[in-house]
Amino acid sequence: MAERLEELHKQHPDMGYRRLNDKLYHDDKIDVNDKRILRICRKKQIKSTLKHRYDGCTRPSRKPGFIAENVLNRDFHADNPNEKWVTDTIIGTGPTSRE
Repeated sequence: MAERLEELHKQHPDMGYRRLNDKLYHDDKIDVNDKRILRICRKKQIKSTLKHRYDGCTRPSRKPGFIAENVLNRDFHADNPNEKWVTDTIIGTGPTSRE
């Protein structure tokens, strides 16, 4: 079974142990538990290659079109309701910044 897994991995390097198990069952009618396939893959150092890096769907703009003026200057006290509205969005800082 380990040799067959190595063959499948050479043909399909993007498959992980779950898909390799599905392929074994579909092609060779070998019905085993996922954990057993995982143990064999770990022992033989069979790992799937990532197809692409997930970079997220939102990120700060490199050239923001509009930066709001700091009107409140950290004075958040309001005498009446709905007098001051603020958010906690920080753009351009932290590990996702692309400056």
